[in-house]
Amino acid sequence: MAVSLIDLPVGQRPRERLLALGPQALSDVELLALLLRHGRRGASVLELAAELLVEHGGLTGLASARPEELSRRAGIGVAKASALIAAFHLGARARGGPDATIRLRSAVDVACAARPQFAGTRVERLLVLVCDAQNQLRQQVFVAQGAVDQVAVPVREIMNTVLRHDGRAFAVVHNHPSGDPTPSVDDRRATTLLAEAAHTVGLRFLDHVVIAGEAWASAPGYPAP
Repeated sequence: MAVSLIDLPVGQRPRERLLALGPQALSDVELLALLLRHGRRGASVLELAAELLVEHGGLTGLASARPEELSRRAGIGVAKASALIAAFHLGARARGGPDATIRLRSAVDVACAARPQFAGTRVERLLVLVCDAQNQLRQQVFVAQGAVDQVAVPVREIMNTVLRHDGRAFAVVHNHPSGDPTPSVDDRRATTLLAEAAHTVGLRFLDHVVIAGEAWASAPGYPAP
């Protein structure tokens, strides 16, 4: 029989401790146990939470785990794996979501605004930062996800995303899971294509930034083939 939080002594229940002492008083294991709610046969929910943290090397590793990796562990399953991933991504969005005061004046601004959205990401993804006429950030939207080392640049979808959110300017950011932010030839060609497409539909293209962890680089244009 799986051991749940209500089976624990009152003084050890994370929920009661959180309400009485605040979330800062709880350990990583206890906070994780609140999300999991139930353990598995022969292991309490606190033990299951501790096993997950050890297996993935702490919260940072757990935050980057993929659904299939999490659900393979006994006692997790698809529902708990989805809840964990949703919690980590909500946290990332809360830390780096669009703010009315963010204005994209340079590649540095673009990189700083977008970096939290790529926390823990191990596959290449493409993010569009939609801005108003004053380059004020309005929305951040992922439009593509690829394999570990490549993602196609859907120019039409990017333009549609900006227009759909009533944008007047935009920047594009994608990540290099390899850890090297150096723009490839394809990255630079994508910059050229995006600049041309933006001009055609009357939008202002601000920048194309490549992120790799804490490092980043702006991708200059390159003659399209």
